[in-house]
Amino acid sequence: MTEKFKPETLCVQAGWTPKKGDPRILPIYQSTTFKYDTSEQMARLFDLEDSGYFYTRLQNPTNDAVAAKIAALEGGVAAMLTASGQAANFYAIFNICQAGDHFVCSSAIYGGTFNLFSVTMKKLGIEVTFINPDASEEEITAAFRPNTKLLFGETISNPSLEVLDIEKFAKIAHAQGVPLIIDNTFPTPINCRPFEWGADIVVHSTTKYMDGHAATVGGCIVDSGNFDWDAYADKFPGLCTPDESYHGLTYTKSFGKGAYITKATAQLMRDLGSAQGPQNAFILNIGLETLHLRMPQHCKNAQRVAEYLESCEEVAWVNYCGLPSNKYYERAQKYMPNGSCGVISFGLKGGRETSIKFMDSLKLVAIVTHVADARTCVLHPASHTHRQLSDEQLIEAGVRPDLIRLSVGIENADDIVNDIAQALKA
Repeated sequence: MTEKFKPETLCVQAGWTPKKGDPRILPIYQSTTFKYDTSEQMARLFDLEDSGYFYTRLQNPTNDAVAAKIAALEGGVAAMLTASGQAANFYAIFNICQAGDHFVCSSAIYGGTFNLFSVTMKKLGIEVTFINPDASEEEITAAFRPNTKLLFGETISNPSLEVLDIEKFAKIAHAQGVPLIIDNTFPTPINCRPFEWGADIVVHSTTKYMDGHAATVGGCIVDSGNFDWDAYADKFPGLCTPDESYHGLTYTKSFGKGAYITKATAQLMRDLGSAQGPQNAFILNIGLETLHLRMPQHCKNAQRVAEYLESCEEVAWVNYCGLPSNKYYERAQKYMPNGSCGVISFGLKGGRETSIKFMDSLKLVAIVTHVADARTCVLHPASHTHRQLSDEQLIEAGVRPDLIRLSVGIENADDIVNDIAQALKA
């Protein structure tokens, strides 16, 4: 299924095209392994000389159909599912970085990603420099080194909800001869397609809006096919020089625009194995079929809730890029004219204790460690995900002590507003 179809059609139909007598909906290929008639057929698969299936850790027909759907939605050439969004972030970077390498990253990213990059990857010998995403091109460029391999950012950061200037980041990355990798989890390709603004690789936590029902954990990496690895072959030896574990095959020569995802699958998934199970991919696909219907409703409801919160005297501040008062409003209109996402952050007058009492008084809205699904939910990072940090450390991490993260669902907006109103009074 090709690019000529609109996103709504791709959500429903892309990835799986049944032939005569095939199941109309994508089947679950719940098998670890696949049969061949001759030893030679299997050998060719192991040497990457033929495409096909031999072991689900590397590839599975259910997973491949869902990956193809996400690639079509993003406008990419190829994609790979992973067991989680964290695995997608790790693979996306480890696919082009090794010990002794360095990358530059926006400081406005999800806390789990921040820890992966700054602590765990450092143990693997890969260093990161965090920069303020709103800094000037000159300041960001100054963070690059001869061994820098990529630039990374989130379209909308979690939970600080800063909107990335994708064009600026792409310009900086390409001037340095490296790809721009964007985490597009919050807007999804329904509201933003980073490839159209110069990004090279997109990652997703499919756990969020793509699944949309808090039913299954997963991740995805999508390659635009636009970055010319061979033009900077000395920077990317893993893609541009022979891989001895595959008899000296060179990914860019053998697979062209498919080189990056083929290497991630044939090498990283082979060796590290954070594969998504076909049952999980099947559940994800059901979520994707309604993504184009759910995202506008999330945004419509969030806009209504954000406007209500802004009008409440108990509320100290509201951060939602759909509000004209928001510092990212103009940028959000440029990159996401149809809406951003359903996540709002705000603070109450009275600080941490008031925030906790407010949350405990909510009835419809649930306190959960999740975000971006059909049900409205709330989290107070200072009391939950970041509770080990002092107020000073929280501010340093970009999480204000009074910050409440509200993920607005697709229920009736009046019911959500009424629940917030009664909790504010309490």
